[in-house]
Formats: sequence, structure tokens, C-alpha cells
Amino acid sequence: MKAAIYTRYGAPQSVSVKDVATPAPAPDQILIRVRASTVTTADWRLRASAFPGLLWLPGRLMTGLVAPKNPILGLEVAGEIVATGRDVTRFHIGQRVFGFTGGGAHAEYLALSQDAAVLPIPTGMSDAEAAALPWGAVAALVFLRDVARVKPGQDVLIVGASGGVGVYAVQIAKAMGATVTGVCSAANVDLVRDLGADTVLDYRKTDIRAARNAYDLVFDTVGATRYPKMIGALRKNGLFLPLNFGGRELWHLVLSRLIRGPRIKLFVNGDSAEDLRAVLAMVANGQLRPVVDRHFALDDIVSAHAYVEARHRKGAVIVDMARAGDARAIA
Repeated sequence: MKAAIYTRYGAPQSVSVKDVATPAPAPDQILIRVRASTVTTADWRLRASAFPGLLWLPGRLMTGLVAPKNPILGLEVAGEIVATGRDVTRFHIGQRVFGFTGGGAHAEYLALSQDAAVLPIPTGMSDAEAAALPWGAVAALVFLRDVARVKPGQDVLIVGASGGVGVYAVQIAKAMGATVTGVCSAANVDLVRDLGADTVLDYRKTDIRAARNAYDLVFDTVGATRYPKMIGALRKNGLFLPLNFGGRELWHLVLSRLIRGPRIKLFVNGDSAEDLRAVLAMVANGQLRPVVDRHFALDDIVSAHAYVEARHRKGAVIVDMARAGDARAIA
């Protein structure tokens, strides 16, 4: 089978498409013919070993100190089950499924445990739409529902509102009854407004730090702001919630306890089928929709990585296995 392989950390060009052995499912595994995957921010950070500050060494110990332990990236998958291990009872051959992989989805086939965070694809949902949901939508849901505990009537500022997590955060916060202000570039204002934001700010024209006591929550999905700079924009019991953090944010956590003002919380969400089901329920209720930016063929995986690393994407960047050999990107 074909797979996108990286054997060293570095630029997008460190990834190349090669022929590797097709995996055989273990007794408790399903074998998925991958129809669609994505390149996420996490993928390019893993590929480039771009772990922030004090997290660099723990990150390298986790992924491989000298070279990557797992040479095939791809954290989201959508496809069809083509084989099952003898102990598999939850799925069957021919079933369309999607979910989290933990890596390995940038390949034509992927073996996963039947207990992984994988669910059947709803009728009427395309492979690309299904692959676009897990990483961004689950992160947005968990951060807003479980960490921030957003309540109806609260004022929520979402920084990076057109990004891979932001497009879902806007929709979910709105579904939870919040008044939503999205921050993005001018080119993406219409998209963020269409997703339900009450107000959309162009970060190049508006200094969001200048607001005073305006928000109950600032959810920074892209690392564009810092807690000390946003204290004035938050209400006394407000919360600054960064999606990504490093050593600087650990100090900010200490600072927040000293000043007894707006709080900061640091959190890393996991991958669970239960949260994925909650996302699907919101899709079924019309509260949430997948957002796809561009499609790339597996053969053009380098361009997909470069596009995501430029940090201007609008939703999910799809790796489309059905377009093997077609290296053109479709906007």
C-alpha cells in the first residue's frame, strides 16, 4: 500500500509517499480502507517536532528522541472496513466508519482496535465530512462544555475562529446559548458569521486586548494571545482558555492565583467515542456542520503540510485517498 512516511523531523519535505506493507488486523482489530484523512495542526507539530518551550523534551521523549517512533501521521480517518479480526464483534466488513486513530491514517489501509474512538458514519455524510469532525469538533466540545462550562447568555470570544478548532467552537458555543464573538482575518469574516458568530472581528483592524470587562470566556484556539494581555478584556470571574500551552502558560497559571482576578485553565483533551457521539448528535440536530477547506491527494501530502503550517486554513484540510495520483489541490 501507499503511505506518507517521515523518518526525520523537519520541514514538509521530510514527508514522502512510499510503498509499505499492508497491515493485517490482529484478533481484536478492524482493517479500514482509508477514504479520507486530514492534516491537522497536531500533524505538522509532530512532523516538525514543534513542541512549545518546556514541552519540547517531553514531546520528543513521547514521539521519539532521535527519530519518529511512528513514521505515519494522520490522526483522523474515514473509510470502509475490509477485514476484521476473529474477536471483533462491534463492527462488520463493508461498514463505513470514522474517528480518531492516534496516527497512521495517511495510508491506504489502517488497522485499529475495535475499542478505538471509532463510530459508523451517518447516512448521507461524505467521507471528507466525517474525517473533518473528530479532532476539531471534539476538542471544541470538550473545552467549552467540560472546561469552560459555558452557560446561556455568556459572552464568549473565540480567537482563531476560522481554524480547525475555531470553526467548531463558534458553532458549539452558539448552540450552548452564548453570545459569540469570533476573531479571524478579513478573508474569513463571512465564513465565521455564517457559522453563527454574533460579531466577527478582523484581527488586523481590531485590537481585542483593548476591550474592557467584555467577555466571560476567551478561548484562544491558535495561540495568538496571552493571559496577561487579556485580563482587562475579561470580567472579574472570567476565564482565559488556551488550546495550546507551554512553560509561559504554566507561569500564567501561578500569576492568576496571585492576582485573584480572571482565571486561566490549562487542559489537554482525549479521544473518546462518547464525545464523538455527542458531536454526531449536534450534527443530527442541525447545531453543527463539518467545515472542509481543501482536498489534497496523498501524492501531494507535502503541499498539504505546508498549507496547514502556514496557519491560514479554514476548517479541515482533507487527504483524499480516492484521488490517488492527482496532485492538484481543490479549494
